[in-house]
This record gives sequence, C-alpha cells and structure tokens, in this order.
Amino acid sequence: MSTPLSPAPNRANNTANNRTKANPFAWTLKDLVLLVVLGVVFGFLYWVFVQAWTALSILMGPAGDLAQHFLLGAWLIVAPIAVAIVRRPFAGVMAEVIASVIEVVFLGSAVGPLLFVAAALQGAGSELPFALTRYRNYSWLTYALSGLLGAGFVFFYSAFRSGWYGQDLFLIRLAIQLVSGVILGGLLAKLIVDGLVKTGVVDNFAIGRARLGDDHASR
Repeated sequence: MSTPLSPAPNRANNTANNRTKANPFAWTLKDLVLLVVLGVVFGFLYWVFVQAWTALSILMGPAGDLAQHFLLGAWLIVAPIAVAIVRRPFAGVMAEVIASVIEVVFLGSAVGPLLFVAAALQGAGSELPFALTRYRNYSWLTYALSGLLGAGFVFFYSAFRSGWYGQDLFLIRLAIQLVSGVILGGLLAKLIVDGLVKTGVVDNFAIGRARLGDDHASR
C-alpha cells in the first residue's frame, strides 16, 4: 500500500548527496567503508605479491635482488583505484596504509612498522597527479604519472634504507622500478577501474556520479 511516507528510505541518500554537492571533497560513511574494504583486500593481495617476489628472485639467480623492482608497481595499485572511485583527498594514502597494516599486523610482514612509512610514500606519490588536477582528470596519462611518482617516491626511501646509493646498479634499479610503477601501478589500475565502472558496482560513488554527469552533458 502506497502512503505519503513511502519515499522515506531515500531520505538518507538524499542528505548524503546534498552534502556531497555542497562540498565535493566531503567524506561519506560509504566512502570510508569502501576504503577499508579496498585496503583489506589489497593487503592480502600484496602479501601474495611478496610470495611472487620471492619466487621470481629465486628464478633470477644472481640477479634476484632486482626482482623487487620488477614487481614494485603491484604494491601501488590500490592507491589510484581508491582515488578514482571515491575522489577524495588522501584516499590513496589511506588505502595504502590500511593495506600495510593488514600485511604487518595480520600477515606478519618481515618489514615491520617501517612498511607504514613506505606505504604512506607510495600512496602520496600515487595520489599526487590526481590531486594536482583537483581530482578531475583520470586519463591514461594521469594514471601513468601516478604509477611513476608512486614508484619514485618509495624508491629513494628504500635506497636509503637498503644502501643502494653509490652502487653500480642504482640507475638500473631506478629505471626498472619506474617502468614497473607506470605499468602495474598506473596503467593496470586504469584497466581495473574501467572494468569496475562497466559492471556498475561503483555507480553509487563519486566515479558513478561523474559518469552520470558526463552522460547528461553529452545529450
């Protein structure tokens, strides 16, 4: 039976939408929940990547120390995905840090709490290109720059911790890591985000509202 009160369940959504329109960078509860979910899921995936790193380093023999640079971009991927979906400041940084907490606290990462620092640097570098566009540009180039800067930021921190400065392989390490960042941490993230958009599972987030606005503008 229809009553004048039947639209009431939408009231909460309308309030959230109005708040978002008033401040496009305002966080909502569903944004935060999604961020935690992404951080947890990729925290476990990052642990899987560590196992892949170990296997690759064995296969590479004497050059095994370079394996981490080939795979580094994989540990950047949650940041651009989180930023692209919720389009809120610090989304990338927080997603990476949450993932690192899962790795350290629940999966026993050998890096320990220092991983939190690396994660924050990865997130900051990955998020910076989007932030410079005020979270409006999600082109292939922006994603590529995201992976490049995320890999670069954490490389110089890792180089300090691991004593790579002054080594003959320093520039080779840097080049491999930057390429990995662009491909795995940037372009692959773009493919994943585009795939999620096609499924419609992110329509209730900022990325969905932006697409809806673009559709209206093109008509």
